Amino acid sequence: MDAIPVTPPVFQDIRDAQQRIAGEAVVTPLLRSAFLDTLTGGTVLLKAENLQRTGSFKFRGAFNRLSLIPEGDRHRGVVACSSGNHAQGVAEAARVLGMPATIVMPQDAPQAKLDRTRRSGARVVTYRRGVDDRDVLALEIARETGATMVHPYNDAGVIAGQGTIGAEVAEQAAAMGLTPDAMLTCAGGGGMTGGIALALETLLPDCELLPVEPEGFDDHGRSLVGGTVVANPSEAGSVCDALLARQPGEIGFSITSRRARRGLSVSDAEALAAVAFAFRELKLVVEPGGAVCLAAVLSGRLPVKGRVVALTLSGGNIDADMMAKALAG
Repeated sequence: MDAIPVTPPVFQDIRDAQQRIAGEAVVTPLLRSAFLDTLTGGTVLLKAENLQRTGSFKFRGAFNRLSLIPEGDRHRGVVACSSGNHAQGVAEAARVLGMPATIVMPQDAPQAKLDRTRRSGARVVTYRRGVDDRDVLALEIARETGATMVHPYNDAGVIAGQGTIGAEVAEQAAAMGLTPDAMLTCAGGGGMTGGIALALETLLPDCELLPVEPEGFDDHGRSLVGGTVVANPSEAGSVCDALLARQPGEIGFSITSRRARRGLSVSDAEALAAVAFAFRELKLVVEPGGAVCLAAVLSGRLPVKGRVVALTLSGGNIDADMMAKALAG
């Protein structure tokens, strides 16, 4: 049974989600680096979701969405598709709420993400990226078990949970005496981007929203320019595995398109350089997909001189081999 409507969430849903996830999700810090500010000539505010429970922002939306499942339906469990971060978020949220979980994940997902999903008690079913249809696999499992399907981004309850990031950024920046004039989000399926867009409409109405994506997977950017949802030609081929959704989710994009006029894209090399910068200079572990916003700032894709710019470090679930590659670059 799916208790969540497919209509977009409203701002009050974010406030409700803040109350729902309180005590389980981490209120992650909004950080500054004097060196980064000097390097860029601006004020850069880093929302460190790599420090979130399960190592990415995904726990917020997962816990909010699962909490909305009626008590009488929870014993049937949940099913989700994910390359890793949503998988871990749903698995951990299900563990906390005492629900069984089955996660459909690509065979080539980082081993750390596969291991941690299983560690939270979920059953993992793998598929071949670009060959098998993960949504069909997940729906078959849901039909067989009666479990609730929890989409990684095209779900109002998930989007509202991710929107709590935007609410926190606005509140934390205000406490620092700062008002961001731009907000960069790591964009894959667009659940976080849409949620943050919704929060900004009310809390920072003059703040520019810019989704950031890997080169060749700039479906948000192209969709914003064209005014309609368009797909990527592939779902593989970048080190930013967390951001390789086929296309923006319709619910999130309907919100994002009210706020954003364009997107940014960065190369794999720039993303890896940002991973290395975060490790060496910020003392933070960030995965490539979680570092694309920082990459956009460091590379000059978005000039920030004289500006106050907030950005998401959306996840830190990186394998040792990938970190070694970043540091060797």
